[in-house]
Amino acid sequence: MSLKKMVVLTGAGMSAESGIKTFRDADGLWEGHDVMDVATVEAFNRNPELVLEFYNQRRRQLLQVSPNRAHMNLKTLEKYFEIHIITQNVDDLHERAGSSKIVHLHGELRKVRSIKNENHVLDWSKDLNLGDVDENGNQLRPHIVWFGEQVPEMEKAIELTKDAELLVIIGTSMQVYPAAGLVNYISKNTPIYVIDPVPPISKNYNVTFIKSKAQEGTEHLIKMLID
Repeated sequence: MSLKKMVVLTGAGMSAESGIKTFRDADGLWEGHDVMDVATVEAFNRNPELVLEFYNQRRRQLLQVSPNRAHMNLKTLEKYFEIHIITQNVDDLHERAGSSKIVHLHGELRKVRSIKNENHVLDWSKDLNLGDVDENGNQLRPHIVWFGEQVPEMEKAIELTKDAELLVIIGTSMQVYPAAGLVNYISKNTPIYVIDPVPPISKNYNVTFIKSKAQEGTEHLIKMLID
């Protein structure tokens, strides 16, 4: 018998309990920087050292943290469901927890790519500096989807969401587009579970709210779906 298909959308709240700071603080700054100074192509062209060091710091931090219970709980649910994770996070904590089907909408911190060829992607866990180039001598940049750039994995995410028999939303405000629009692609009666201390989604859907942080909330989810 085939397993029911569950699509899980995860955001910053998924990784917060591992010690990774959320995308933007209340003042709109990201780690003390205006996002337009560290997350656009224009910023990279204007001050590549600043942008590279910003992501080097994020990458160093990522190497010092581990998946939390919420990541592990999603791995546990793979015994009972066909799970596809669509994440806005650029960390690799889902991978390290053992989840097998993951779509990264906003790129990955532990990958870099050529500035001349977005499909030339390399695994990367050390600092990335000016002068680090591909085999053709082109500078490498973080494999991150910056503001104003296309989201290459979006079509794949839409197709997965259309086929979902269950949708779980964890730790995302559903304010950042195009990811926020994914909920519009599910069938009207598809059950949605929202795990967030302050649930963001309207009640126009078949929604069950679990008003908890990711770790506690995923444990509630397992009890509701399996126990």
